[in-house]
Amino acid sequence: MPTPKQVIVMRKDLGMRKGKMIAQGAHASLKVVLDRGAIRRDGDGDGATLTVALTPAMTAWLTERFTKVCVSVGSEEELVAIYQRAVDAGVPAAMIVDAGHTEFHGVPTRTCCAIGPAWVEEVDAITGALPLL
Repeated sequence: MPTPKQVIVMRKDLGMRKGKMIAQGAHASLKVVLDRGAIRRDGDGDGATLTVALTPAMTAWLTERFTKVCVSVGSEEELVAIYQRAVDAGVPAAMIVDAGHTEFHGVPTRTCCAIGPAWVEEVDAITGALPLL
């Protein structure tokens, strides 16, 4: 059976604190799955149900192996290019734009993206040449 994988691509040029990088990467990892979901509010408004349309690779990633790797790029242009390659290839991807409240002087800033979960061959075709973070 193929192996599922997710790669978090982080911008190193921003000089983010380690805690900020971890938070941004966590946002990206979760967002790529949640973007495939739909929320339905319960009748009384106190709760909701989330339904997520998972790909076979996402299902395997969530129920079997949970491989996640962090890599880096040196610029916003490189980040956007990697993200766009994933989108063009039909690989699930999510871009994170930080609001800028804590580190970027109020300027919304693209910090990272998640590529996958998808089959390892699909993810590595996009991110395989990037250096580990």
